[in-house]
Formats: sequence, C-alpha cells, structure tokens
Amino acid sequence: MLKHLALTLAAGLILAPLAPAHAETDPAALVDALNAVFGAKDGKRAAHTSGICVKGSFTASPDAARLSKAPQFASTAALPVIGRFSMGGGKADAPNNAQDNARGLALHIDLGKGSTTDLVLLSAPVFLSKTPEDFLTLLQTVATQDKDKIGAFFAAHPESSRQGAWLKARPVPASYAAVNYYSIHTFTLVNAAGDRQPVKLIAMPSKGEAGLTADEAKAKAPDFYTGELKDRLAAGPAEFKLTAVLGTKDDPADDPTALWPEGRPTATLGTISLTALEDNATCDAGMFDPNNLAAGVEAPAGDKILAMRSPAYAVSLSRRTK
Repeated sequence: MLKHLALTLAAGLILAPLAPAHAETDPAALVDALNAVFGAKDGKRAAHTSGICVKGSFTASPDAARLSKAPQFASTAALPVIGRFSMGGGKADAPNNAQDNARGLALHIDLGKGSTTDLVLLSAPVFLSKTPEDFLTLLQTVATQDKDKIGAFFAAHPESSRQGAWLKARPVPASYAAVNYYSIHTFTLVNAAGDRQPVKLIAMPSKGEAGLTADEAKAKAPDFYTGELKDRLAAGPAEFKLTAVLGTKDDPADDPTALWPEGRPTATLGTISLTALEDNATCDAGMFDPNNLAAGVEAPAGDKILAMRSPAYAVSLSRRTK
C-alpha cells in the first residue's frame, strides 16, 4: 500500500516543479526528497522516469485565435510536436497496469525560428499539494514509510487525497492514447483585442477514453503500453482534441488542488496528432517546462506550485545530464 501511495504522490511532479521560496523548499530539496522515496538514478528523471518519446503535430482550430493571440493558435498550419507519454513516480519500471498512478503527456510545440512552447498534462485534474512546502512535507512523510505519520498528514491535508481518489474512481487506461490529460493549473488566454479568459486545458482522445476491468489490467504485462502504442501508431495517428474549459474571474487560480464544477462551457483549441515513436534521447535531452508559454497564454501569479516547477525540472535535468 505504501508503494502505491508513493507512486500516486510522485505522479504529480510532472506538473509540479518549483521556484525557491524558502530554504527548505528550494528545487534541490524537492528533488532530493523525491529521490528519498524512489532512489536516485543516474541519467534518469527524478519523476515520470518511465516514458515513451513520440512525435507528431498540432493544428489549431479555426476559432482558437478568438481566445488567444499565441502563435500556436494564430493559424491552422500544422506545427511540429515532440511529446512524451509517461508513468508517474520515480521507478523506471513503473507498471502500466497500476490504477493509482497518474499518466503524463508532455509536449514541445515548434513555433518556428527556434521558438517553442510547452504543454505539460496529467491524467488527473488536480495536484497533490497547494504549496511547495506542503509537497516537500508530503514527500518526506512518505519516505518514512510510517503509516501513522502518513495517515496524519492526509488527515491534516484532505486536499492531498483528491488526486488519488480521482484515479481510484476510474479504470486503468487501456492505452496512453485512451485517457484524458489535464493541465491542473489555471491559465489565462489573451486575444489580440486584449480580452482575457481563464481556462483549464484538457487533451481528450478523439476516439474517447477506454479503460480495463480489474481482471483485464491484472492480466496485462507491466510494460504493455509500449507494444500497444507501437501497434496503435502503426495503424494511424493517436489524436487528441485540445479543449479549453472556460472559467470565471471568481474561480481560484492559485490552487492546483481545486476542482472546478462540472458543466462549464468549453472551446476546442486544436488537434494534437501523434504519428510515430521518436528516439527517447530526443525527449531526454531537455525538459518539458509548463512555464514555457507564448505571448497570449499567461500563468497565474499566485500559483506557487507552478512557479516552482521550472527550477525543480532544471535541477533534475542538470543531474541526469552531467
């Protein structure tokens, strides 16, 4: 049980690196704490260690420019994409048939002339903690493997249970390409007229979500996603509709553990089309940065978790490439 809890906990780090706000919550401390849970690995990511690199394109919808002036939405020309599907946690052999582990989808979108923008998504719509301090404490508590201490943490921080509850209420995804991926953070889209719209983003598989029963998942090999994705891409692209869930000015923009009410209006921003596997070295050479945003997409000023992500990812990158 502690193993599964640790997997769920670390799953969120794909979207949760950090900017130093306190001596105890600097980026290196967070990466060190993650390594204390899973063990340090030379040449490997501290979190979302297990993954598959892919390539494809992003094509904006005709109406996307009405919401944002960002170059990826300015025309309907297909833009090259490098992406990475991954399992949460810091194990290189994280089992694909685990129910309580989040999947990740991270994308570099090539805007031309050496410019890129990134999109970093998770298969649950919430993160594990409101602040880097809370996240560090959570990591350190899980590393103790003390059930009483872990239970006391979650009792004192009920928001940290939301991601695990979301995952456990849903089946094991049948494929990396058959599950929704969420931005977790709230972003503001700004159009050419200066109109501002808070949104959360979802990449939704064009063919719909597909899950496995408990027996089907148990019968799968721990690494079945690799072969499944290879066969899927050989038959045609894996496509996702990038969707903006439209928020209001009253929605909290600084809390990545908060769920928005269901039934909000949405707008389609474009199509992510993943067409082939890519050499994993292509993805491992850099990092996917959720703060690498083009003009027309703005990060929330008060979201401390989002602010900390880039520095923490940079620490992990520097360690694995030294």
